[in-house]
Amino acid sequence: MIKLTECPRDAMQGLKRFIPTDTKVEYLNKLLKVGYYALDFGSFVSPGIIPQMADTEQIVDRLELDQTQTKLISIIANERGAEKAASFAQIHYLGFPFSISETFQKRNTNSTIEESLHRVEHIQSICVNSKKELILYVSMGFGNHYGDPYSPEIVEQWVEKLQGLGITTFMLSDTVGVANPQTITQLFNSLIPKYPTLEIGAHLHTAPHNWKEKVDAAYNSGCTRFDSVIRGFGGCPMAEDDLIGNMPTENLMNYFDPAKDFGPNFSLHAFEDALRASNLVF
Repeated sequence: MIKLTECPRDAMQGLKRFIPTDTKVEYLNKLLKVGYYALDFGSFVSPGIIPQMADTEQIVDRLELDQTQTKLISIIANERGAEKAASFAQIHYLGFPFSISETFQKRNTNSTIEESLHRVEHIQSICVNSKKELILYVSMGFGNHYGDPYSPEIVEQWVEKLQGLGITTFMLSDTVGVANPQTITQLFNSLIPKYPTLEIGAHLHTAPHNWKEKVDAAYNSGCTRFDSVIRGFGGCPMAEDDLIGNMPTENLMNYFDPAKDFGPNFSLHAFEDALRASNLVF
């Protein structure tokens, strides 16, 4: 089965226009009816940095979770956010963006890689104590444009180090859309057989012309967990290319067979309803 995560948080957070809380709740509840494996719904970060997510705490208790098996993911950037997210029984996963690019890590979480490693240790302890699971998003996992050192071997070294903390879920993130099929294939072909107890997925950003070759490379190398966003909204503003956005969910719908690959709870009708509703949100 393909574990598909819808990431409206990733799509919303960069918008300057604040989306009313009621509108967010209505949209997220439509997404919960689709039958995704997980929903990246919000984040507990400083509202001064990401004002769009300032209402995440208000939203949690208004989500209709009684008739869905979709797991909630909340993104956090430090221990304070982790403590807050962990206090909600509804949230299953806490997600931390761990960049292997020193420049991007400082820009994204205001910390060095070494400082972030210590944060991850503390956040993993919070997760264990609160019975949550930590997802490590390996940002700049396929390269960066800052001139920071990069190679697939560096990615593998960090996965080796971080899994030693007891973390079992890693999403390799194509933060600025630079991944190519060769690098994707090399990473997944190396990591998945080496760490059979880990879940290693793909958070791919892409341009319209090369999305399929990226999915092909990941899937044919054993990846079965993918992040996506309806219509490909959002993406990293540091990509410096207006055509680079999140992987569109519709593309994955066309690539895979939803009725067979996304599990028995996936509803095409509910997805089409959410797709229409997205026009009122973005």
